[in-house]
Amino acid sequence: MVPASLRLAGGFLSVLPVRPVLEPSPRTVSRAMVVAPVAVVPLGALAGLVWWAGSSAGLPGLVGGLLVVCTLALGTRAMHLDGLADTVDGLGASWDRARALEVMRRGDVGPMGAVALVVVLGLQAAALSALPTGAYGAVGVLLLVCASRGVLALACRRGVPAARPDGLGRVVAGSVGPLGLVVAVLALLVLGSAAGVAVQEPWWQGLLAALLAAAVVLALVSHAVRRLGGISGDVLGAVVEAAFATLLVVLAAQP
Repeated sequence: MVPASLRLAGGFLSVLPVRPVLEPSPRTVSRAMVVAPVAVVPLGALAGLVWWAGSSAGLPGLVGGLLVVCTLALGTRAMHLDGLADTVDGLGASWDRARALEVMRRGDVGPMGAVALVVVLGLQAAALSALPTGAYGAVGVLLLVCASRGVLALACRRGVPAARPDGLGRVVAGSVGPLGLVVAVLALLVLGSAAGVAVQEPWWQGLLAALLAAAVVLALVSHAVRRLGGISGDVLGAVVEAAFATLLVVLAAQP
């Protein structure tokens, strides 16, 4: 039987059909954020398979990168991308907290959100094109997808409040305690290092990519807490996309 925490994470992070978790306990929610990298293994494997198929077919790297980005968008119903656009629109709309949250709640994409989508998706696709072809690149894609979801525990660590009294943020904000946070950070560092090896770069470059992704997430969450009063489901989507882009860009660099 699949644990409730894994089902909860899988339902939140992908379109995989999973049995719903009704009224999850605080412990289940906490564990769901920690096991997020495991929950997206099928999605990461599919993205890696797309990369392998594209490179085997002789497609240009950028085309393969765009296909991977498209696969991840379809495999998540573009929820994280929607969160990225809404977060940027809200943070850029007004210094007033209530106004910013209202913009995020509406869900329509404004100019700033559109630019954020173009830039982040462009960075992801272009950086993916620098990965090796074949099986090595496919394994790298799998590991990087998992690592990018490993940052959710950082955003949901104890002490981070919810931005509003409803929605996903209310459920997961502050749910991850010290032990879960340590496990999640170690998993992120291991996945990053392994991804560096998989894409035929030094292991320390993958470790550096993981550390920088964590730094970007911490900065984004800190800014959201200052401006919005806490995190929301949109902010969680934004940190996933930002972390994935950071991981890819660092590993695409030539040391």
